[in-house]
Amino acid sequence: MLEYFLLSLSTKHHIMSTQSSSHDGKHFVVQKGTCQCNQGDQFPKHIVNAHNKHFWNDSAGNADYLAVTEDDLQFNPSGPSFGKCKLKPSSGGYLPCAYAPAGKWQKTYEKVLVMGKKCVTEVSELQCATGGKITIKDHGQRGEMSKKNVKKC
Repeated sequence: MLEYFLLSLSTKHHIMSTQSSSHDGKHFVVQKGTCQCNQGDQFPKHIVNAHNKHFWNDSAGNADYLAVTEDDLQFNPSGPSFGKCKLKPSSGGYLPCAYAPAGKWQKTYEKVLVMGKKCVTEVSELQCATGGKITIKDHGQRGEMSKKNVKKC
């Protein structure tokens, strides 16, 4: 059963390992999280299509909270997901994004797998074949207050 709190990587990792990680204190990314490309001007949401079984921070199974994995490479809106691309100048301004992922998400969290795939966190990156670097703008999770959490305080 999942609790209603932000799922992040915290001190539990430190107890099990003496080495620090760039993922420490960072959140797992969910489908409603947004990305940004350092060459674009729009911030699309993720589309999770690698699985439909694991949800972060939602016991009801709301698709917005599907865990994003290294294989989830599509965005909403599709097409020119990141708006106008600074790497495609023209006489009338910049041309639309021609998003083309160059492989899987990098800097994923290897210690938590969903259906055998590594999870994306706030530090993960995806390279675009056009030349941009895609990073996480917002992980998509939100803290919620519940009676159970209030009683724990």
